[in-house]
Order: sequence, then structure tokens, then C-alpha cells
Amino acid sequence: MLPSLGKILITLGVVFVALGLLFLLADRFPFFRFGRLPGDIVYRRGNFTFYFPIVTSVLISLFLTALFWFLGRR
Repeated sequence: MLPSLGKILITLGVVFVALGLLFLLADRFPFFRFGRLPGDIVYRRGNFTFYFPIVTSVLISLFLTALFWFLGRR
């Protein structure tokens, strides 16, 4: 049990590092516009801004669902 847990933790660590690098480099590439996708709701009124990234949330949810489904197939 412990060797498989170690493999899972290493895999998750690599995935988190890759996602972190993606988010760091997102401003340099316009096609990585997470958080500013069409369909994200932004409401500005005076000095108040309400932001709800609904499309970004759906994409992240689909990615995580596919990732966990793939990891759970074993």
C-alpha cells in the first residue's frame, strides 16, 4: 500500500508543478487566458467589482474529472 501511495503523491506533485508553471507563464501567452475567458462574469459599478469565473471553473472541473477518472481506472 505505501509504495502505491508514494507513486500517487509523486504524480500529484508533478501535476501541481506543471499547473503552477502554466499559471506563471499564462500572462506571456494570450491563449492561456484562464480567469479571463469569454463567459466569465465581471460586474463593475463605481469602486465595486464582482467577478465570477464560471467558464474557467467549468474547464478546471472537467480537467480534474478527467484526471481523477484516469487515475482511478487502475
